[in-house]
Amino acid sequence: MRAIRVASAALLGVSALALSAPAAVADDHYVMSNGYSVLPSTVAPGGQVVLQVDRDLSGCAQTVTVSSSVFDTVTIPPRRTVATAAVAWDASPGAVYRVTFTCGGLSAVKNLTVAGGRHDGPTPLPVSPYRGVHAGEGGSIAGFDLKEIGLGLALVTGSVAVAYRLSRRRAGEDGA
Repeated sequence: MRAIRVASAALLGVSALALSAPAAVADDHYVMSNGYSVLPSTVAPGGQVVLQVDRDLSGCAQTVTVSSSVFDTVTIPPRRTVATAAVAWDASPGAVYRVTFTCGGLSAVKNLTVAGGRHDGPTPLPVSPYRGVHAGEGGSIAGFDLKEIGLGLALVTGSVAVAYRLSRRRAGEDGA
């Protein structure tokens, strides 16, 4: 009897872990692109973009390589969070280019749209590339959706119910 309960509890635990773990790696090793940004997201041909890596949010502490067909490959060293890239003068107005951030074999993708017309000077930076920490974002619920919260609540409730039921069983049912 005890072996059946242990096997059931182990199966329940493995099922809960498998169902609640997010799919971190999608096809072609692309992950969610949280923590990476291209600013501005729309730029004229010949303009500059700021490539940012939020080291805490992305979880990347290694060198980040940023590549796109609209600018030369850029490397962001481990202790830096920003770099700039010049968009090619011959970029097609209205086209959307894929910008790939690669860190340790995993990649994140952002889009960069090329605006119509030509650009005569550098694009003004929307934010200072060197700024303080991002604080006060409410880390306990930031980024969760209702489905994740409901699934977590259901798993916790189920675990508590199983633990309660097992603790209330009589000692005589163990075969002792």
